[in-house]
Amino acid sequence: MSEKTILKLQLPTDPIWVKNVVESNIEEILTDHAFCEQKAASNAITLIVQNPNLADLVQEMIALAQEEMEHFKRVHVIILQRGYQLGKERKDDYVNELRKFIIIGGGREAQLIDRLLFSAMIEARSCERFKVMAENINDKQLAEFYHELMISEAGHYTMFIRLAKKYAVNVDVDKRWKEFLAYEAEVIQNYGKRETIHG
Repeated sequence: MSEKTILKLQLPTDPIWVKNVVESNIEEILTDHAFCEQKAASNAITLIVQNPNLADLVQEMIALAQEEMEHFKRVHVIILQRGYQLGKERKDDYVNELRKFIIIGGGREAQLIDRLLFSAMIEARSCERFKVMAENINDKQLAEFYHELMISEAGHYTMFIRLAKKYAVNVDVDKRWKEFLAYEAEVIQNYGKRETIHG
């Protein structure tokens, strides 16, 4: 099965991105990736802070935050092994554009479901990008690393979708997810050209 079938993403990343951008900017990619992991951990913690009454969600987000920080550590080790330095945090325009689609107002349930679907969307695209990198990068260590993380991100994506369906009462999750996918397809047309995971 293709990542489009599994993740439902409407616009795949052109593998040329790996050859033309990623391979000549490994240090930049690794720094951006490290901070993506840190932001994913922060997102999990935010979901805990906003929903302390949802015990199952809290437990899942604790585990997720720990895993994302472990990934951050692993990326940092690769950075150090290669004689690079962890640079400054990069602005993630893709994520910021996705965030604009989250419902403001509309009640706690609608906001929670949108936050979970927003998180699922980022994990889905990250999974797809890691797959493209794993299959096309001319670097054995990074190819294996990104293949492993691709599998991890797919698990995170399905977890967020599952939680959204669990906590939805008045929200049609499948309908809202299709709306997210359509919006993301418009957003992602402007990306896949820069030396960042989502750029």
